[in-house]
Formats: sequence, C-alpha cells, structure tokens
Amino acid sequence: MTSEELKQFKASLSITSVAEALGLHVERGRFRCFCPQRHANGDRTPSVSISEDRGLFRCWVCEDVRGDVFNLVQQYKSCSFMEALDWLKETYPFLLSGGKSGSQEGSPKKRSVQVAGAVERSSRAQESRSQEPREEEDLQPLLEEKPAKELIPEDERKKVVLSFLKMLTPVDGTPAAAYLMKRRIFKPVWDRMLLRTITDYNALNRQLKETYSLEVLQYVGLFNDKGNLRYYKHPLIFPYLDPLRRASHFQARAIDSSVEPKELHLKGSVPFPYNMTALDQKKGWIYLCEGVIDTLTMLQQGLQAVGIPGVRSFKMQWLPLFKEKNVVLCLDHDEAGRKGMEYLQQVFGNAGIRTIILGDGLENIPVNMKEGEDVNEWFGGKK
Repeated sequence: MTSEELKQFKASLSITSVAEALGLHVERGRFRCFCPQRHANGDRTPSVSISEDRGLFRCWVCEDVRGDVFNLVQQYKSCSFMEALDWLKETYPFLLSGGKSGSQEGSPKKRSVQVAGAVERSSRAQESRSQEPREEEDLQPLLEEKPAKELIPEDERKKVVLSFLKMLTPVDGTPAAAYLMKRRIFKPVWDRMLLRTITDYNALNRQLKETYSLEVLQYVGLFNDKGNLRYYKHPLIFPYLDPLRRASHFQARAIDSSVEPKELHLKGSVPFPYNMTALDQKKGWIYLCEGVIDTLTMLQQGLQAVGIPGVRSFKMQWLPLFKEKNVVLCLDHDEAGRKGMEYLQQVFGNAGIRTIILGDGLENIPVNMKEGEDVNEWFGGKK
C-alpha cells in the first residue's frame, strides 16, 4: 500500500462505523470514553465527540484520547499502527483497491517498504502537529464548544420525535406524492410505511417552537444552529418504524432534483434497517437495498425488503436480525455497488447467512440491470 493509497483508504472510512465495529455505542455523535476509570461515574454521560466529516474524535476529559480513525483503533485495542491498519483492512476489504483484503501490486518486500514509509511519515506528522498549532485537518475544528450534558432522557427524546412526525401531513395530493408516483411508488406503500411530508414549513416551524424549547429541539436534532427546522429543502419524510410501528428516527428527502444532498437523516446513528418489521425471524428471502427509495420500490413489487443508508452504515449488531433469511443484495449496478455487495457477502457469509446478488445469472437477458442503474430505475422509475 503506497502513501497515496493509505490516504485514500483513510478518507473512505467512516469513523462512526469504525467506532461501532469496535463495539462502541455511538449516539448523536458521541460515545462513552474507553478509559471510564478517569471519569466521574464511569463516563455515564458520553464525553467523546466524533466529527464524521473530518474523521476525528476527541474526549473532553482525557487529553490523550483523541485523533483520527487510525488513532481510534490503536487506542481502543492498545495496538500498533500496523496492527490497527491490518484490522481495518480485514474489517473493510471492499474499500481497498480492487476490493481485496490487501494490495497486490509489487513484491512483498516493496509493499513492506511502502507501508513502512507511510507509517513513518504518519508518525512524523503526528509529532510535528503535537508541537504546532492544530490546523483544520487536526482536532481544533472538531467542535467549537464542549458538548452539552444529556438535556433530556432518551425516552423523552423519542417522544419529541414522535410528536414531530404526528404534526406532518400524509403525502396524498401533495408534491411529494407526484415525486413518488414518478418513481412508480404508490399509495398502498405510502400508507403502509406511514410516509409524511412538510406542506407548510413556516407553520410547522412555529408550532414546534411553541411546543418545545429551542434548546430541546436542537438537542434532539430537529433544529439547526440558526434556530430553525432543518428540513426546509427536504419535505418528504420516511419514518424508521420499529416492530410496534413507532419511529424514533427518520430520513428526510429532497423532491427538487437540484438540491444536494438529496437526503438528510435525523442526527444520531441509524438504529436499525429501514422496514425492519420484514426481519420477522421467519425463514424466507429478504431483499437488502441501499436507500429508502429502492426499498419502497421492492415493496411496491410485493417483495420483502429492507434498506440501509449505505454499505458503510451496516452495523454488525444487525446480523442476528437476518439469521433466518436468505439475503438478495440489491445495491446499485456500478463499481461502488459491486464492491459493497462483495463486502456484504463476506460479512453475511462469516455469520452463516446465505446471500445472492440481484441479477446473478441474468447477464445475457435483456432485462438485466444496466451499468449505473439502481433498483428504482430498473423497475421503470424516473429521476
């Protein structure tokens, strides 16, 4: 692995996913410090903050618990840089060049020298940064302020989210309905999945402020730092329903194709796959899609499907939910999707769960998914 490949591999890693793969419970960008003996009450209120965008973490009590994704693995596992790198390569092989567990270019001796050089440069850079003011790539911009203590209990946070969803409008007869119908997703599925939309942003913004304090709305993740509802450009709401059909998490979707990003999740980690009620612990087939729209497309076709925001968001603790299922992997038909499905095949295979890839065996049939298509486009949906 060259220095450039090491840099690309690091950039492709989600520090939140890595923390969860290590067994740390990340909630709204924070987790409990893995040195609890240094904290009052064992760090009952999580003191470690994560910046997903910058790939950094920092404990606000322990000065030495901080750094990038490599530091996180090193500190948590008490291992060397090379051991941390090997663990990351084994855990995320699909992010490596060629989607394999290691680079195949050059001789073993050459590869060893390249990695050693990269490690040495990384170490020198860390030593240099420890003696200089921290730049943007380091920890200074992680968070401008120390995160607040838990403002309301988790059960109360969930109630606020449910209250917000109850204030929304069913999609029937709205621009959101036209958006869904263009993608060949129709009312029976809207109703089944309790899809909702924001029809009067200003009225909803005002109603929420009249019901809850701004501090609570920002803590829950509904309001931004400017004191307004986050979903001004993302009016289509997909609740993540638990087995009792309650929602403590949701995804908001833009219906204007010019808006980027297309999707916004409620702040905090995704608690379970979308449409998890399909994971009923009964034997059968389940279609695993990337994204809510593809999942709804499969449901529209009468197929049992669940969705994940992306391959990097798949959590190992979700595997028991799939233990009675044969899994059809339905990611986008492009290079990234193929690498992702290869990775998921390995993950499920290690857990003894059978997988197949959507379209396998159909290479010579005209209806096979075309390069660059997703599931919704395959079934005739239009962007």
